Amino acid sequence: MQNHCEIAEPDHARVEAFRNEVSNARTAEVEARLAVRTSEERVTSIAARAQALEESAHAEREASERAVSRRGARARGAVISQAIAEAAYEALIHIERSIAKAQSERSRLENNRAEREGETLTVRARNRQLTLELDQLTSSVHRDEIARAEQRMRVEALESKAVEELGIDVPTLISEYGPDKDVPTFIETESGEIIATELIPYRRDQQEKRLAATERSLTLLGKINPLALEEYNALEERLKFLAEQLEDLKRTKKDLLDIIKEVDDRVQQIFMEAYEDVAEHFKDIFARLFPGGDGRLILTNPDDLLNTGVDVEARPPGKRIKRLSLLSGGEKSLTAVAMLVAIFKSRPSPFYVLDEVEAALDDVNLGRLLTILEELRESSQLIIITHQKRTMEIADALYGVTMRGDGVTEVISQRLRESETA
Repeated sequence: MQNHCEIAEPDHARVEAFRNEVSNARTAEVEARLAVRTSEERVTSIAARAQALEESAHAEREASERAVSRRGARARGAVISQAIAEAAYEALIHIERSIAKAQSERSRLENNRAEREGETLTVRARNRQLTLELDQLTSSVHRDEIARAEQRMRVEALESKAVEELGIDVPTLISEYGPDKDVPTFIETESGEIIATELIPYRRDQQEKRLAATERSLTLLGKINPLALEEYNALEERLKFLAEQLEDLKRTKKDLLDIIKEVDDRVQQIFMEAYEDVAEHFKDIFARLFPGGDGRLILTNPDDLLNTGVDVEARPPGKRIKRLSLLSGGEKSLTAVAMLVAIFKSRPSPFYVLDEVEAALDDVNLGRLLTILEELRESSQLIIITHQKRTMEIADALYGVTMRGDGVTEVISQRLRESETA
């Protein structure tokens, strides 16, 4: 026996109707709430407006009361103003009368002032005139007093000068040398002696001229020096000492000039000997380095060996040029080597250091140079820096600088002559 359970299908139409009803109810609820909120806001607005109207009515009542009070005050002020205007009119009449009286009094006072000013100007002009006369009188009196004081001072100074310089008192000076006395004339003899001649009447202008001339002569003589004799003796001894020193300096100068001449002569002799030796060796070595060529040394100023220079004239074979600036690089280098070797041969040295002198030479010229270096080895030791293998082949020992793997330089050496002997 089987039991069958059947499930009823839902009614979709009723569900949809219920949903519509719920939605409508919710919408109605929202609208109701909005209506309630709007009503509350209206009530609040109406209450606020009612309150504002009450306050406005109260303010209007207070303004009306103040306007009534102002009208009463204006009425009282109008009464008072009328009274003041009447009093002011009466005061204005009194003021006009006072002004008229004051104007008349002012006119009288101005007339009196004009009269007083005229009198004051007259008095001031008289006062200025009297003041000017007083100043003139005071200045005149002051000048007279100053002149009298200066006159007294000059007289006192002349009296003091006469007493100090001449040793004569004033009464004796006036009695013996007064203007009423004749004055002598003086002449100077050939021996320098001054003698008096004839007497002539005193004339002030002539005597002033004689006084001025005498004062000028005295000024030229200068002040009397009581130590002049001692200073003369000291200066005479000083002159004698300086004369001896001068003679000593002259002798010393002569000795120095002789030494300088001897040194110059020796220098010229040594220079000329060295020049001749170097020139001879240079000519020989140049001919060996440049077979068929001609090279020589020339003095630029043979007459002045101390200031002369030396020109090198080189003419390689097959060329007519003689100036070094026109030679090629190898020719210039070989000419310089010829000059050095000529100097070495003329004045030998224990050893020589040469730095790549054969770098610019070809094989032929290198062979010629090596022959000359072999000759130098006989009397001197040569240290040559070179990259030429042929130069290394004639060396007794080689020294080189190399770099190891760790970057440190190392010096290596090898003696060739000893290895060949072994």
